[in-house]
Formats: sequence, C-alpha cells, structure tokens
Amino acid sequence: MTMTGPKVLNPHPPEFERFLYAPVGEDRQGYVVTVLSTLARLGLDPWNETAELAMLGRDAARLRLGKLLSRVRDVPALASDHGKVARELSLLLPDSPPRRSLKQAGATSATGRPVFTGAVWAILAIALVLLQMLFVGGSGSGSGE
Repeated sequence: MTMTGPKVLNPHPPEFERFLYAPVGEDRQGYVVTVLSTLARLGLDPWNETAELAMLGRDAARLRLGKLLSRVRDVPALASDHGKVARELSLLLPDSPPRRSLKQAGATSATGRPVFTGAVWAILAIALVLLQMLFVGGSGSGSGE
C-alpha cells in the first residue's frame, strides 16, 4: 500500500498560502476576512487569481489587487484604504510563480468549471462498470423455471 502524497490532499501551490491566508481586515460583523475569502466573495477562483497576480510582477499585481479590493463593500478597511492594503499584500506574493501554477492552481477550464483529471475519469469508469455488473448480473438470478 502506498501513501498518498500531499499534492493529492492539497493540490494548490504552497507558495500561495502566505498571500491567500493573509487578513485584509474585518467585515461589518467583526470577522477577519482573508485574501482567499475576499477573492471568493468577488466570484473569482483564489488560486487562479493568485497565479495571475504572481505572473504580473509586483507593481502590476499591486494595481490589479487594488482594483479588486476596491470592489469589496463589506470590509470597512478596504473601503477606506484599499491601496495601502494592496501594497502590503502584494509583498506576500511569491517572487516567481511556480511553473505549474496556472495549470494546477485552480484546475478550471475557461468556462470556470472544474476540469476532470485522469483519476476522476478512472473512478467514474470503475463506478459505471460496477453499476453495470450489478444491474446485468442481478437480472438473471431468481428465475428457476
């Protein structure tokens, strides 16, 4: 029996964690909001967006991040000073994105839907074969005439 590697349990680049889990401020209910939850609230895939920001370079990433943060309405600190927050957060981006980051970061297609990997297709094929065996194999039994 082989042990499952950490990439299976967490397929996202670990270089993004420092950025994604950084706080951006508190929402109106007093909860700490992270970059990850902010990007998700904006309807963006946090890992894909982080990969794209990392590829832009520090200054362009800061500008893009500032524009994104300015759209968040329920975090008062962002409404008052999204530029400063974007500047501080851009320093947490990896200096160079991992080579596989865009492919594996979110594993989504251009339509935003998850892309099925070979392992998922294999599991679906096995499930289909088992269902077929259950229905076809079970229909012949029980007739004793």
